[in-house]
Amino acid sequence: MAGRVDGKRIFITGAGSGMGRAVALSMAAEGALLTIFDLNAEAAEKVSQEIVADGGRAIATSGNVVERKDVAAAVAAGVEEYGGLDVMFAIAGIIRPMHFLDVTEENWRTTLDVNGLGTLICQQEAAKQMIAQGTGGKLILTSSIAGRQGYPNFAPYCASKFAVNSLVQAAARGLAEHRITCNAFAPGVVDTPLWRKLDLDIMELGDTSAPGQAFEEFSGSILAGRPGTPEDVTGTALYLASSDSDYMTGQVVMIDGGMVLV
Repeated sequence: MAGRVDGKRIFITGAGSGMGRAVALSMAAEGALLTIFDLNAEAAEKVSQEIVADGGRAIATSGNVVERKDVAAAVAAGVEEYGGLDVMFAIAGIIRPMHFLDVTEENWRTTLDVNGLGTLICQQEAAKQMIAQGTGGKLILTSSIAGRQGYPNFAPYCASKFAVNSLVQAAARGLAEHRITCNAFAPGVVDTPLWRKLDLDIMELGDTSAPGQAFEEFSGSILAGRPGTPEDVTGTALYLASSDSDYMTGQVVMIDGGMVLV
């Protein structure tokens, strides 16, 4: 029985750990041909080998999403391996908490570069390949609950995710003539390496007194009664990558257990 994304050529950034890894594994299980991209080359290779060992197809690439040459080279490697590109997931991102009045220019620029500019570069490089093929395609971005409301301890991150929401709409309008859609999913509190580090960073700011406290406090308002797991996003990710979502573009889908109601 064919999978939901059987034969689709999919490029995923930030796929070495956390949500990116979970999305990659779910796509592989549904028949996708994967190009794994991560800043950590060893992590990318490990995920790629895990997929191949389970009978799937994947290649590992590495680089920085802010460096266009890195992204272009990774897209090209996937095209050389599989003959084209059908879906791009931009999942790579960073968060560095600071109290609102302490936010530095360096913190702002680095966060907006990776989460904003990096996402734009991934959209552009993937879309250029899709346009050259003439076969259309799907761009899938990663927003956040922080793209729907601001939080004082990570204002630059919030700004970067609001920017991602804008990039979803801009690409949807700008690329529709090429039959390229653009949507995003927006997680809330998810148990990933990024959130575990964020929890410790918030403790270092002096806002919490014990490891896990920030994670627990943020999770307290989740209507579903628990924090998310990386696997909680994979169903929506599969929907956005599959033909089921062909008539959908310019949308941000919340996957936060009911933290933010919009």
